[in-house]
This record gives sequence, structure tokens and C-alpha cells, in this order.
Amino acid sequence: MAARQERIEFGLSETGAEAVLSLSGALSIRTVSVLRQRFAALGFDRSLVVDLAGVERIDTAGAWLLVDLEARAQAAGGSFGLRNVSDTTALLLDNVRQARPEREDRPAAARGIQALLEQIGRAVVGGLRYFADLTGFLGLFLARLGRVLRHPSQFRLTALVAHCEDVGLRAVPIVALMSFLIGVVLAFQGSEQLRQFGAEVFVVDLIAISVLRELGILLTAIIVAGRTASAFTAAIGSMKMREEIDAMRTLGLDPGVMLFVPRILALLLMLPILGLIADFMGLFGGALMAWLELGISPSMFVTRLIEGTGVGHLLVGLVKAPAFALIIGVVGCHAGMQVKGNAESLGRMTSGAVVAAIFAVILADALFSVFFAKVGI
Repeated sequence: MAARQERIEFGLSETGAEAVLSLSGALSIRTVSVLRQRFAALGFDRSLVVDLAGVERIDTAGAWLLVDLEARAQAAGGSFGLRNVSDTTALLLDNVRQARPEREDRPAAARGIQALLEQIGRAVVGGLRYFADLTGFLGLFLARLGRVLRHPSQFRLTALVAHCEDVGLRAVPIVALMSFLIGVVLAFQGSEQLRQFGAEVFVVDLIAISVLRELGILLTAIIVAGRTASAFTAAIGSMKMREEIDAMRTLGLDPGVMLFVPRILALLLMLPILGLIADFMGLFGGALMAWLELGISPSMFVTRLIEGTGVGHLLVGLVKAPAFALIIGVVGCHAGMQVKGNAESLGRMTSGAVVAAIFAVILADALFSVFFAKVGI
């Protein structure tokens, strides 16, 4: 009940160019609102002194009011001072001053060709640094893989099997459905165009080459990048947030052997298998649509597929799978190790890993296509 009866008295006396504010009572959170309204009508273009001789109690809210009054007086070009300040009050005022947020006046953003070139330069340098970090992380994986091959007792077979199930087996339904629909779309769209020239039979070649060389493994890698890169980043990032990785190092366990090698090896093993499933389902979807739309029987489709499509197209697609697997695994694990100690960082790095992995996969596929075109494969 005593706290509710707190009062503050306000007195103003002027002596020449100086105004003296005399306060008495409790300068606390229950009285600052009244004082702030009264102080709002004061002018701060002169010398202002606050006398605290009659103040019986002051808390953080009262100290904030005095510090705010001091800042307003200084901003208006006047002077501000305090009288009869106890040591405890002075210490409280100093703490409030240090905790008071300071407004940062950011310089205006530069414009023009020079600013544009600077932004481009910074982006290029940042991209090169990121590529260098990924290269170093790839080297770390290869080094830890070499250690595991020299010392098989360190290999975590159970973790590899678990990650193979998560990366490969659980991705089969979505990969198969996606590839089947892609084959259906290719057959339908191809038949519409080739029918104009009476070359409907060549829709088989269109489906086979498109699925086996490019779309089968590329779209599979994109789906796996969305599923797996985010999963790797989230799992490793959560472990880093909970300081489990630091605990592993304290126990003498290498995170590269325990975390990175099983995950990336699982991708290396399962992505080619998923690619084969995608190729089969893509051809199956294309054959079904060609049968329904063009009347090409399954036996004719298989005959045309064997005669017009070499096994080289299948090998070209499968050769890309290990490279895509390395890209997805390295990007996901690297992003997980960059997570800081908060959930915002985890979400940002997870989404960034997905974008980076998909972009890197598409870029690598373009480079493979150019390379195979140059060598005539």
C-alpha cells in the first residue's frame, strides 16, 4: 500500500539565465509519467539544474527520466546539471547512460556507376570466398574419407545405412512420381509438335534422349537437393547450436568422420540408384502417353528405343550423379557448420543451402553438357 501512495513534488525557480528544478518525494516508475508531462513544457535553450536534495527514492525509471532530460537539453544547445546527488544515485545514472541506445546516423547509400561497380566487386569476391570455402570443405571430406579407408574401425556403418535409407529409400516415391509425370509431359508435347510433320515415331527418341541424358538425373538431383541439403544443414546446425559438436571434439571425436563422411557417402551411393529409377519411370510415363496419344504400342516403343538410343546416353546421365551428390552433400554440411547460436541463423542457412545446392547442380549440369558436346559424346 505504501508504494501506491508515492508522490513527487515539482518546483521551478529562475535566477537570471538559470532555471532550477527542485524535486522532492519518490522519483520512481509511478511518478515519472507526471513529471514527463510537466517537463515537456520546459524550454531547453538555457542552463537547467535539477536539485535532488528532497528525493527520497529513485529507481531505474526515474534515472531514465533524468538522463532523457539531460539529452534533450544538450540537443537544444543548453546546459544541464544535477545537485545534491548521492553516490548511489550517481552510479545508477551512469548505468542508465551506458545502457541508453544511441541513434546511429547511417551515411546515405552511394549512387552512380562507382557504387554499382563496388557492389558487383563485393558480390564477386563474396562468391569466390564461398567457392573457396566449399573447396576446402570438399578437401576435408576427402581427407577424412582417406583416414576411414586406412582405419576401417573408425567407419560408422550403421550411420551410413541410416542415411542411405533417409536419402535414398524415402525419396523413391517423389522421384518416381516426378519422373513419370515428366515422361508423360514430354510425350504429350512432343507428339503435338511431331504430328505436324508426320514424324510421330521420333517421339521415342525425344523422350529417351531427354530423360536419359538430362532430365532424369537433373530433376532427381534438384529434388534430392531440396530434401537432403536442407536436412543436412538442419541436423548439423542443430547440433552446433546445442554445442554437441564442441562436445564431440572434447571427447576426441572428429566431426568430419562422425557427421560428414556417412552423409556424403550415402548420397554418392544412392543418387545413381535414384537416377536409374527416374530414368525408368520417365521412359514408362513416356511410353504410356505415346501409346494412348499416338498409338505406339509398348513393343514398338521398346524396339525403337533399343534401335535409336545408345547406351551412351544412359552413361552420360549416370556420370553426373556422383558429381551432383558431392555438390549437394558438401553444400549441406558446410551450411550446417556455419550456423550460429540462434534459430534465425539456422533457418537462414537452411534456406540458403537449398538455393545454393540447386544453383550449383544446374551450373554443373550446364558445364557437363558443354563438355560432352565438345568431346562429341
